[in-house]
Amino acid sequence: MAEITISKENWQKLKLKVERKYRELTEEDLAYEPGQEDQLIERLMTRLKRNREYVVFTLQKGLVNIDNNRL
Repeated sequence: MAEITISKENWQKLKLKVERKYRELTEEDLAYEPGQEDQLIERLMTRLKRNREYVVFTLQKGLVNIDNNRL
């Protein structure tokens, strides 16, 4: 079970933040449907070569101030 929940509306904004920070990510890497947070986290862990805690922290940080452009 994923440590976070991302709504479809929030994902559109969060995705832009993640794309800006990690330009090497592709649309496939960032494919997401609500309820599939674990799959998204696993893909990001692999592509970014980071551990689960880092990826979850980064996504949570982006969700805290969703209307802010910073990640």
